[in-house]
Amino acid sequence: MATSQVETVSTVADKAKLAIAAVLVIGAVVAYYLLGKQGPIAQWAGLLVCLGAAVVLFMVSETGRQFTAFGRDSVREVKKVVWPTRKEAMQMTAYVFAFVVIMALFLWLTDKTLEWVFYDLILGWKK
Repeated sequence: MATSQVETVSTVADKAKLAIAAVLVIGAVVAYYLLGKQGPIAQWAGLLVCLGAAVVLFMVSETGRQFTAFGRDSVREVKKVVWPTRKEAMQMTAYVFAFVVIMALFLWLTDKTLEWVFYDLILGWKK
């Protein structure tokens, strides 16, 4: 990736942010079930508010910033990929199917030959 860091120092504040984000995720699930009597709107609102707060808190931590940078670098790398044309993709697919058919025939023929050698010639089980 383009922006790789050699060393990352995790501070107490970042660890606290991650711990609070984890507590908020657990709180979101608890809120969803506790607000069941209030109706589905309250349930989903409690869930989404707590999850949103957890995501925001995660994103402002150092780990969240590294995750965002990794995502940006990944998108940048995917843009560099030279994708095959439709014709090339169809040709490669045809080659794979042809190879599979040839290999299946080869394995079937090998199996039948070995069956004939062992059962008919050596053991004499089939008559």
